[in-house]
Amino acid sequence: MAIDLSRMITEGRNPASAEIDTLSTLEMLRVINAEDQRVAPAVAGTLPEVARLVDRVAEAFAAGGRLVYCGAGTSGRLGILDASECPPTYGSDPGQVVGLIAGGERAIFRAVEGAEDDRALGAEDLRAISFTARDVLVGIAASGRTPYVLGAMEYARGLGATVAGISCNPASPVAAAADIAITPVVGPEVVTGSSRMKAGTAQKLVLNMITTGAMIRSGKVYGNLMVDVEATNAKLVERQKRIVTEATGCPRADAEAALAASGGHCKTAIVMVLLGCDAVAARALLEQHQGFIRPAIGAGR
Repeated sequence: MAIDLSRMITEGRNPASAEIDTLSTLEMLRVINAEDQRVAPAVAGTLPEVARLVDRVAEAFAAGGRLVYCGAGTSGRLGILDASECPPTYGSDPGQVVGLIAGGERAIFRAVEGAEDDRALGAEDLRAISFTARDVLVGIAASGRTPYVLGAMEYARGLGATVAGISCNPASPVAAAADIAITPVVGPEVVTGSSRMKAGTAQKLVLNMITTGAMIRSGKVYGNLMVDVEATNAKLVERQKRIVTEATGCPRADAEAALAASGGHCKTAIVMVLLGCDAVAARALLEQHQGFIRPAIGAGR
């Protein structure tokens, strides 16, 4: 079936950049920057839908489910990027947020011809990770019509899972296939059809909110501190110390002592300092309250 690109906003020609190849470098960049400023307002219009999805993902996490992204090309790579950054930031299980891309791992670095057009491959990739109704699927496709993504969404819905779709064209097949449709319409790209630009930026902003919001709802943030961060390098060791001192107001030496006693676990160290208890008692309180610091502290006082 022929694809009618003329109906897609993401494939339209942008009059603001019609003569961009004749501009000076600075003028060229001003055009790009001016267009980029359209992205955040477009995303702002989708916040109610993003909020619904965040709550659903947090519920899935609490029930042992996963967040699974699927996409092709830039969209797939953005999902993989967001998934890969959750464990070092929030100490989450690497399998809790999963990114799938049409064509598999080699497609992260180089286009795999025809993979995005294979509808059956989307379902096949979900079967390969044992996707279930407990999980949440987010299909990502700037065009809103990628067969690989639609195949995955159809399979997930057939299992009874929550299915969301992120696209940048209104009334798209991806939006129609989703329980929760997130559609930031950013307009035509500066370079016609280059959806890695404004559309990609919009997708990245939405993905940031999905995982950040779900991790906050899962107790992995206290105030605005990433209290489950894993200290895997010297910078993060220092960050842990700053987190404990910021969260408790204690001297640095006390933070260091609490972190040492807790095995480098920020949450435990914070509860220890705030309640004046040992690591065993702090861990017990956190376990009783599913890892949430505020109720753990309240119960310990």
